Amino acid sequence: MSGNNIRFKGQIHKYIMWPVWMTIIVGVFAIAMYLVDIRAGVFASVFFVIYALIAFYLFFHDRNTVIKDLISFATQYGQVQKQLLRDLEIPYALLDESGKIIWTNDAFEQMMGITKKYSKSITSLIPEITKEKLPKMEHETEIVISVGEHDFRASMNKVSMEALMETPSVIAAVDYDSYLIALYMFDVTEVNSLTRRIGEQRMVCGLIYVDNYDEALESADEARRSLSAAIIDRQINNYFSKIDAIVKKLEKDKYLVIMRRKELDGIAESRFEILEKIKKANIGNEISFSLSIGFGADSDSFLQNYEYARTAIDLALGRGGDQAIIKTDEEISYYGGRREVTTKNTRVKARVKAHALREIIENSDTIVIMGHKILDVDAFGSSIGIFRVAKTFNKKVHIVVDEVTTSIRPMLEMMNHDGAHEEGIFVSREEAVDIASQSDCTLVVVDVNRPSFTGCPALLEMCSPIVVLDHHRQGAEKIENATLSYIEPYASSASEMVSEVLQYISDHVKLLSDEADCLYAGMMIDTNNFMTKTGVRTFEAAAYLRRNGADVTRVRKMFRDDVGSYKAKAEIVRNAEIVDKAFAVAITPDTIVDSPTIIGAEAANELLNINGIRASFVLTMHQGEVYISARSIDDINVQVIMEKLGGGGHMNVAGAQLQDVTLEEAKKSLIAVLSEMKQKGELS
Repeated sequence: MSGNNIRFKGQIHKYIMWPVWMTIIVGVFAIAMYLVDIRAGVFASVFFVIYALIAFYLFFHDRNTVIKDLISFATQYGQVQKQLLRDLEIPYALLDESGKIIWTNDAFEQMMGITKKYSKSITSLIPEITKEKLPKMEHETEIVISVGEHDFRASMNKVSMEALMETPSVIAAVDYDSYLIALYMFDVTEVNSLTRRIGEQRMVCGLIYVDNYDEALESADEARRSLSAAIIDRQINNYFSKIDAIVKKLEKDKYLVIMRRKELDGIAESRFEILEKIKKANIGNEISFSLSIGFGADSDSFLQNYEYARTAIDLALGRGGDQAIIKTDEEISYYGGRREVTTKNTRVKARVKAHALREIIENSDTIVIMGHKILDVDAFGSSIGIFRVAKTFNKKVHIVVDEVTTSIRPMLEMMNHDGAHEEGIFVSREEAVDIASQSDCTLVVVDVNRPSFTGCPALLEMCSPIVVLDHHRQGAEKIENATLSYIEPYASSASEMVSEVLQYISDHVKLLSDEADCLYAGMMIDTNNFMTKTGVRTFEAAAYLRRNGADVTRVRKMFRDDVGSYKAKAEIVRNAEIVDKAFAVAITPDTIVDSPTIIGAEAANELLNINGIRASFVLTMHQGEVYISARSIDDINVQVIMEKLGGGGHMNVAGAQLQDVTLEEAKKSLIAVLSEMKQKGELS
């Protein structure tokens, strides 16, 4: 590089150019002196010539020497900087635009086990840093990575070549559009370790309820009842004392537990073994004990953790008990709930809820009854039961029926043509919204407790008060503003619950025979002809309906299949795929039927008749959404499986709705969930 081709800039440029500027000034001064005196002008001119020769000699002769000295200094300074970077304890590397390694320091080379000549892509050393994660428009990007046993915060800075050339402020550079990427690796292993330790030491709060304390003790001999109670108390205390937890008995069947987050993670990993241990505690009691456990964690406030624990225990009880739930700021985790809990024989709760419902109806002018999307027989039957209650008290009643499926069409036609019911009972979703907007309405929601699954979610915001009657287990999503909520997972169907309410709400309630048929049909369909989820109260409710004119033969004739539906079910069963020799997964074919979701649910029941099948899943595409009908016989909780796909339901009967996916994609997601749960031991 020639010294004449180098241009100085900044302060050094001003310093180098001062002789030139002074020569010009002296020349002007010499000319001015001629105006004063000629002899003085001659003297000034001689001085100007001598000064100019000396100045230009120094400027041009010593310029190269100055440049060489400056470059020598810059080189030595750069070497110092380079050595400092090489010896820097923070791993450091320079990458090009594509992520290829250009230069590394000693710490980076030692950490990665490479040499100075390594020039491959950074992705080959750190897979987390892909080309897409390199800084583009932004000037800095951070990513957390792990190398061996160490955690690092990788900071990548985008540095333009123009900025690099501007760094020595002595020489002007040519414009250049390219850039480099400076990668810094900050070791955060110790910080993360301390953060985890702090998290593990945070206190969590839990509540433990014995679900069936009184019923289980009553099933034992009187002499052994106190022993049974003592064994339960000992089991709980021993289990939690081993993990350094504090257990305080609040009532005979309620406990408060305080422990650290680390211990909670441990018992959660073992899936709360105490749930199974309590079931095995048997000292002559015919009914085994079961627990509901709720924990609150990860809040900055201990009081908030306690509130989380209360919410979790309420949710566990609402889902039928025999399970543990952990609620945090961000999520709710479920454990246990593998068996169907024993039906409670007491009807006190039904009587209390019936009286509360009567008060609400008596103080209302208009009643709107709503079930879930795509009404099934149980939702329709329970709606008819509430309709009869409201009519007994001379109220205006409307039932939301937006889509008439093949399953409810026979009952709907029977109600419309029996001559005993006026027109306008059944309204569409839009008509229900108009009715609610024009008057104060009481909304009764049956056979569903999730807002997004209701037939018309808008009514939940427009109506007050709101009553919820459902037999499905509660999930994280629920109707928050319900005035009266009667959710009974022990019941076989919503029709069974409504039939019980009818017996207590008033002596003047008298069902018509076709109304009794609808309720009976709801129970029959949801119990698969009284073969699943039936208890003493189920048959007592059926007997009540029989006394009110329900005809078994008439109901059976209403639900006979046509040839097309029967063939569609047979096709589903024929093409079912058996997963892990225990789960039947099938897709509803494109056969044109009026209600493919109903056919899918019926086919799921049929698949359970195959020997060795523990659970069945039928996927159906309807109106752009994939509907999954899940069924099991006893030991598989399909509700938990469906919850992982955004659905819910009962232990043996559940479902889910998936949007923006194909049937094959939904099937792959389902099988992936089954595989994951099996690996975690949730489907053992």
